[in-house]
Amino acid sequence: MEKGMEEIAKRESAGLETSARRLVLLVNLGTPDAPDTAAVRRYLREFLSDPRVIEVPRLLWWFVLNGIILVFRPKRVAALYASIWEEDSPIRRFTVALAGRLQDHLRAGGDTRTEVRAAMTYGSPSLRRLLDGARDEGFGEVVVLPLYPQYSATTTAAVFDQVADHLRGQRDLTAFRLIRDYHLHPLYIGAVAARVRRHWEEHGRAERLLFSFHGLPQDYVDRGDPYQRECRATAAALAAALGLAGDEWALSFQSRFGPRAWLQPYTDELLRQWAGDGVASVAVTCPGFAVDCLETLEEIALQNRDFFLEAGGRDYSYIPALNDDDDHARLLQALLQDG
Repeated sequence: MEKGMEEIAKRESAGLETSARRLVLLVNLGTPDAPDTAAVRRYLREFLSDPRVIEVPRLLWWFVLNGIILVFRPKRVAALYASIWEEDSPIRRFTVALAGRLQDHLRAGGDTRTEVRAAMTYGSPSLRRLLDGARDEGFGEVVVLPLYPQYSATTTAAVFDQVADHLRGQRDLTAFRLIRDYHLHPLYIGAVAARVRRHWEEHGRAERLLFSFHGLPQDYVDRGDPYQRECRATAAALAAALGLAGDEWALSFQSRFGPRAWLQPYTDELLRQWAGDGVASVAVTCPGFAVDCLETLEEIALQNRDFFLEAGGRDYSYIPALNDDDDHARLLQALLQDG
């Protein structure tokens, strides 16, 4: 009898220990595993096959994706990745480093039950695989933190879809929490503003500061996606925190793709317009990108610099993302505690 009670107590104790362990997944969009055509094709196929990302009739899109995009685009995109690749893709390298930084902050604060890992919606480390392995590893709680300050159905909701698919197969559900957005969190606004101020101290203050966010098809917003509204709120909060007058800053959208109308103004067109109007110096920051990636390091830091200078501008600088800064880790720690 006593032996039986001891076994029950041991099992209950083990269950309590398991339920106390928490896994935090910092989720970013994704990246190919190598800067070559084959790896980029695999990544683009997974990414662009998601109906959250491309909202067009699936049969039509299958022919466009497989007959045109995956035939011609991977080689060009692979060359762009190769131009910024340093041992690994920057988005994965910085996301992994940020996970480590957050882990250090949690440990320093006395949290020994939480493990932090980087995950990607597309590519590796795979969010799906990390979710599937969480229970087997003994985690009783999983917190999914998409690294998208501004919510969009194309990004955060795509992460939720993978979480929902995972939970759909469970009878005894793991405790889950998903952080929706943090576009006006005081520590987020403060961290980005501090990054801008450090840039000003090191490089001087440009005539204009441009907040460039990733673009989105206009019809997605017309159908109810709140992304544009949240981007505008973020930009206005940052301008206020930095004490910028109305003619010293602007908001724009980058990385459009295809013939349809996207959110405007477009970053490249606005930079050309400013240069043509006599604006000599511009600094660009991308508050919607938690860490640097192809769209910031190649498109913004290089391509758009050329557009501005070729149109008559004299000085152009890109302000890096928060990456694995301590301010960034403190923000994420606060997001975990806020819940």
